[in-house]
Amino acid sequence: MRKSVIAFRAVLLLGLAVVASPPLSPQTVAEYMAAIERAQPDPGDNPLAAMTIAELMENFGVPGVSLAVIRDFEIHWAKGYGIADVVTGAPVDTETMFQAASMSKPVAAMATLRAVQDGLFTLDDDINSILTSWRLDGDDFTKDRPVTPRTLTSHTSGLGDAFGFPGYDPADPIPTAVQVLEGHELSNVGPVFMERAPMVAYEYSGGGVTVMQQALADARGRPFEDILRDHVLAPIGMTRSSYQQPISPEHDQNAARAHDREGQSRGSKWHVYPEMAAAGLWTTPSDLARFLIEVQKSAVGESNRVLSRVMAQEMLTPVGVGSFAVGFSLGKTGEGWYFSHGGSNWGFQGTMMAHKVKGYGVAVMTNADRGGALANELSRRIQVAYEWDTFAEPVPRGYAPAVERTEITVAEEILATYVGDYELSEELTLVITLENGGLFVEPTGQGKFPLFAESETEFFVRVMNAQISFTKDDTGEVTGLVLHMDGRDQPATKAR
Repeated sequence: MRKSVIAFRAVLLLGLAVVASPPLSPQTVAEYMAAIERAQPDPGDNPLAAMTIAELMENFGVPGVSLAVIRDFEIHWAKGYGIADVVTGAPVDTETMFQAASMSKPVAAMATLRAVQDGLFTLDDDINSILTSWRLDGDDFTKDRPVTPRTLTSHTSGLGDAFGFPGYDPADPIPTAVQVLEGHELSNVGPVFMERAPMVAYEYSGGGVTVMQQALADARGRPFEDILRDHVLAPIGMTRSSYQQPISPEHDQNAARAHDREGQSRGSKWHVYPEMAAAGLWTTPSDLARFLIEVQKSAVGESNRVLSRVMAQEMLTPVGVGSFAVGFSLGKTGEGWYFSHGGSNWGFQGTMMAHKVKGYGVAVMTNADRGGALANELSRRIQVAYEWDTFAEPVPRGYAPAVERTEITVAEEILATYVGDYELSEELTLVITLENGGLFVEPTGQGKFPLFAESETEFFVRVMNAQISFTKDDTGEVTGLVLHMDGRDQPATKAR
């Protein structure tokens, strides 16, 4: 009997799951692509969901977009859409490089952690003990607690530069990182400065990340872009990625152009960013996906191409003030915890996110100033199609006192009106029969279980917490039933 009960419950749950799933749940890569590219079947109150990917691109003035989807700790698929450069008409493909903008920061943070792992400094060392080419003036703010690599990479250092980096036209003189920090006349932003003591509050600081860039270069005695190539990009296999500024002619052959809010060229093909750690990475969504996967796998001890498990956990553990760990923002969405980062440069926008422990994620990159909204909508569609736990509801607490149910006697002529087949889904039918003066329910492929009446229309199963309510039309004819189980109410139509 025990096995029968388990089977009965399993079949009912399977039927409910089938009913709850979309009618055309994706199975193949092509079906997943189509699910993201098409107008969504149930857009609800989201007008963007009613658009195809081509319509979304036109709506936001985005000539080109590229994305990569992670499933089971692997790239499930990647694809490019549209035009990389409206001047040349070059198409976007999966090898097209985009500016990562602020998504550069967590990749650079991995290089910082690698230096910690290699013993060059610790996460909690005074940054001035690491810097040799420049010195941070902490004023009185650092008398009790120094600015450290941990606080710089989590935006809790107390630096208040209060600006983003607009980049530089490639025809203009380009300042060094030190000149940017000093607010030199070649720099188009002001100097970095302390606004509060470290670890008092979170304030996003690209200037702080640039301080860390210079400290890492000083500690290794090498150009920052070479450090990242040798210690992060190459080990992970990010072959279409580089922090070189400006981008090399070889890579520029398949690099996207910056476009404005209407999808038109902004003049120069792209801007140059000496603030490499904060905004200077050229890459592809596939390479960003490889990076995300490396973080996921390293954090559970399944990879150590760059970091040990202990070091990788620093990227996924908020420092205690604000939402940032070393490099990434952490947050709970639905029932899942995700690490993520967005990016916005002159003419480029994108986003990436991945689950802390489940093997899924996404990276989206665009070549226009309104591409962020497009990237967010595509990310949402991917989460829906792949059934991420971003939309999951909390599971009710498992224990509840048993409900006392009292069986009553119902006339056999009334019970006879309930006999028939009730379709919960294409896969699951409940057959109701009348035998020896009592009703029985038989799910597809299973045996019969007795039903007990607690009213003329309400019945229950003794062996499990499941109830059935029969429904009638205005004339009193039985038209269907509702199965109540596991907090869900699933209607079924009477077929005969």
